[in-house]
Amino acid sequence: MSDFSHLPYRLGVGILLLNARNQVFVAKRIDTLAEAWQMPQGGIDENEDSLAAAHRELAEETSVTNAILLAESRGWLSYDLPDELIPKLWKGRFRGQKQKWYAMRMTADETQINLETQHPEFSEYKWVEMTELPDIIVPFKRPLYEQIVKEFEALIR
Repeated sequence: MSDFSHLPYRLGVGILLLNARNQVFVAKRIDTLAEAWQMPQGGIDENEDSLAAAHRELAEETSVTNAILLAESRGWLSYDLPDELIPKLWKGRFRGQKQKWYAMRMTADETQINLETQHPEFSEYKWVEMTELPDIIVPFKRPLYEQIVKEFEALIR
């Protein structure tokens, strides 16, 4: 077993997108056979502001451009990849991700959602209750999703 603790985290953003019923957008990744759902997320480009990165990633992954900012995570949240995935992702340069999370509300009709983007990442999507998030994510991201729920749950009360 290798020790990857010397590797840095990849800087990224994540978006908790709410609809008018306070349900959260999740999508199923194209590149896995597992029944795993996730919220939109991605890396921050060099010299890019994290909020700008969140809007860009949301548009790139879902085609959604009409979303208003509700809240931002107080700090940066991180997760570690399982050791067997580290060499396979991001050319083995990172041990996981350190992310700034943003809660947004979609202000357009759901017909704006289109997963067939220039570089598709998702095969399907659905809306779930915020409390369901930790149960539908891959196990190694469960603690992260529990933190996200704790951070943003006041928005739906």
